[in-house]
Amino acid sequence: MTFAELLDRIGGMGRFQVVHVALLVTPVLLTASHNLLQNFSAAVPEHHCRVRLVGNGTEWHSNRTQATEEDLLWAAIPKDASGKPEKCRRFVRPRWHLPNASADGGNGTEWETEPCHDGWVYDQSVFTNTIIMEWDLVCNLRTRRQAAQSIYMGGVLVGALVFGSLADRFGRKAVLSWSYLQMAVSGVCTAFSPTLTAYCVFRFLVGMALSGIVLNCMSLVLEWVPTHVRTVAGTVVGYSATFGQILLPGLAYALPDWRWLQLAASMPFFAFFLYSWWFAESARWLVLSGKLDEAVRVLKKVAQFNGKKDEGEKLTTEVLKSSMQKELALAQTSYSVASLVQTRTVRRISCCISSVWFATSFAYYGLAMDLQNFGFSIYLIQVAFGSIDIPAKLGAAIGMSYVGRRTTQASSVILAGVAILANIFVPQDLQGLRTSLAVLGKGCLASSFNCLYLYTGELYPTVIRQTGMGLGSTLARVGGIVAPMVKMTGEYFPYLPPLIYGTAPILSGIAAAFLPETLNVPLPDTIEEVESGRPPAQPQGREQVLLQKMDQGHT
Repeated sequence: MTFAELLDRIGGMGRFQVVHVALLVTPVLLTASHNLLQNFSAAVPEHHCRVRLVGNGTEWHSNRTQATEEDLLWAAIPKDASGKPEKCRRFVRPRWHLPNASADGGNGTEWETEPCHDGWVYDQSVFTNTIIMEWDLVCNLRTRRQAAQSIYMGGVLVGALVFGSLADRFGRKAVLSWSYLQMAVSGVCTAFSPTLTAYCVFRFLVGMALSGIVLNCMSLVLEWVPTHVRTVAGTVVGYSATFGQILLPGLAYALPDWRWLQLAASMPFFAFFLYSWWFAESARWLVLSGKLDEAVRVLKKVAQFNGKKDEGEKLTTEVLKSSMQKELALAQTSYSVASLVQTRTVRRISCCISSVWFATSFAYYGLAMDLQNFGFSIYLIQVAFGSIDIPAKLGAAIGMSYVGRRTTQASSVILAGVAILANIFVPQDLQGLRTSLAVLGKGCLASSFNCLYLYTGELYPTVIRQTGMGLGSTLARVGGIVAPMVKMTGEYFPYLPPLIYGTAPILSGIAAAFLPETLNVPLPDTIEEVESGRPPAQPQGREQVLLQKMDQGHT
């Protein structure tokens, strides 16, 4: 009897599994919101220099009782090339002695100007308060917005490394509960940050917690459901993140102050922390950690919850050992990261698939964190960006099943790159076309992510599968860190960011074409099988890739 058969005997997809999965995927809705929260909490409103106060505190136009706000801006603020008030400069002396704008050609470019020494005035019609408005992250400080997002993504990377290792040592349940608590506390502290430095520190901790939640949520979901519903359960987790992206703009619209928005996205994690103690620890992890008695106790509780108490009473430590002989044998093998590059075929796989992981995440966050440049409501754009994931992930699943993994993977990233590059040649006034191309590109990148998780697990043999997944996941997070930094180059070369964002996926798509096809190919167990191209002696179901990934923990 295999471990999968053992799960079926104690209820299969019973009441425990349904409740367990529902409680695990609910927090994923808000983790997706945290990932893209800075689109709204760090939105950049229209702004211009604050008019200088003189003398006893009266403004320049105090003696002109009939002056309108437009008159004030004309007198105090020069116009930019588009005819709007300049964002970062103001006149040293007002132009009240001129009768109207036509007196000096309209924009007063020949008049002496100076930086905004007295701060800025922001348009509060869309957002009442953002970190941009609160800490004046405009003009010379505008790049700090992207730096804050890179720091957050750095936290996501560190969290994957730290909490992945801790989960292998202390178990999925304990680390998941701690991650919920860290997300709640760090998120609330972010909402009350007095300075930008404090904000970045707490956002880094939020990013760490997000990795701990996502990694261990997926582990506990997949390790407790039967094999035949594992794909469905994994899809439910993925679509929870998608609906979280759609939920975010509604939350942001209702809470236009960034502090309240941050607080609303963080407070529910206190509730998630409280009910997380009901979760059952992974029986697979308990067995592989040598805690057989604890594993039997947990399985008996699950059997009782599912109405299979009699089957649960039959469980013993000997039954567990016989059910997981292969997993226990694999747990005894020792391989390092160096194993990913020591042999020719595995080295080629590592280089090619890692480039796809990096490029997909790099371009994804390059698009997803730049919503204000499309000229439409940022709320509607976020809904479109989230909604496109629904058909995109479905299309990826169909393509992988009928066309093949390699073709689906390569075509999704190449098409994404082409869509991003095409936007370079679309005039700024064709906002509808530009937005459509961006949404198409984002959907293709979502398809790429959907394909990557399965394809990567199928390419690597069992003995280094988790190590390979860890390498790809790490490079994806590096891509998320680099993406905001590349955005900064747009301040000097406007076409450079989209050029880089578009070129990277195309190059990775070409690299993906050199990967072997894995559709209907048995999963390899050893490096020798990958190098020789021989299938393993005992073919396994395609679903087993996710099971084996969970059995050996997360990097």
